Amino acid sequence: MQNQRISIAIVDDHTLFRSGLASLLEEFDEIEVLFEAINGLDLQTRINHRPEVQLILMDINMPVMDGFAATKWVKANYPNVHVLALSMLEDEKAIISMLKAGAGGYMLKESTPSDLLMAIKVIVDKGFYVNELVSGRLLVALKDSDIKPTFSARELTFLQHCSTELTYKEIADLMNVSPRTVDNYRESLFAKLNIKSRTGLVVYGIKNNLITI
Repeated sequence: MQNQRISIAIVDDHTLFRSGLASLLEEFDEIEVLFEAINGLDLQTRINHRPEVQLILMDINMPVMDGFAATKWVKANYPNVHVLALSMLEDEKAIISMLKAGAGGYMLKESTPSDLLMAIKVIVDKGFYVNELVSGRLLVALKDSDIKPTFSARELTFLQHCSTELTYKEIADLMNVSPRTVDNYRESLFAKLNIKSRTGLVVYGIKNNLITI
């Protein structure tokens, strides 16, 4: 089971919080804390030696290089590394800015360790984590900005099949994946586009030339 542990890093300028969080998360069998960094610049140095990290817990207000800049750098240089914002800030501007920078989710530092563990697992599995802070309203704000949603090849294939009369189970069989995987494709598209129905997905796909009729 060792190879199934999620490798994470913690970037925060407050030593007591950072070290305490690392100790708490290390108590979960699913988590391995690879390294800690005090700001974005420190992160750049450390991640070069530990590129296998899967997810970074990112504070926002840090000296030298803050969480916004650090997240943009991570997504530009290590696009497969997930970022989960972990901050005391609850205002919409900070949340949207972190999501635009490339974070897959946003949580408050007052969150419980179990809630944080769940968010980490979901982001690594699906690429994003939607909670009360990252609501559909915020995702709409992102969608309406100059940041366009991106889709994986499998999501686009699933979207194409949605325009047929195939059931989700039949789509899963056709794509040679499990029904649960197809559910993940659907929920991912729902969250990215703030759409709640298969019909809505098809309409979006047609309007944006993602579906071939």
